Amino acid sequence: MQTLFTLVVVVQVLSALAIIALVLLQHGKGADMGASFGSGASGSLFGATGSSNFLSKATGVAAAIFFAATLGLAVSSGSRKPAIGVMEGVTVTKPAAPATSAGAASGPVITAVPASSTSAGQANQIPK
Repeated sequence: MQTLFTLVVVVQVLSALAIIALVLLQHGKGADMGASFGSGASGSLFGATGSSNFLSKATGVAAAIFFAATLGLAVSSGSRKPAIGVMEGVTVTKPAAPATSAGAASGPVITAVPASSTSAGQANQIPK
């Protein structure tokens, strides 16, 4: 299954490169000198030269292959295991102990908590 997925990705990349090359090789309708003076405005739907030439047909075929490869990748990725979230594998660690002076003993750190005017049962509640 992995080789088929890789093959479809390679086909998609090659068809994308072919589309880029074919579009850059084509001669635009408005590139003629007369088009800048208004002669290109009277062209029909397909222009004066006909419906299409080899480059435009090859571009259409490459686009169809690209869309088919994209659809194939979308269908095959639907059966894969969904990706985990950004924070899924993160572990929470305790913060490092504060640095002590060189002469102090390395015992537990005790911090003073100011006394509150509330009773012991209400100390952990959030005031409203």
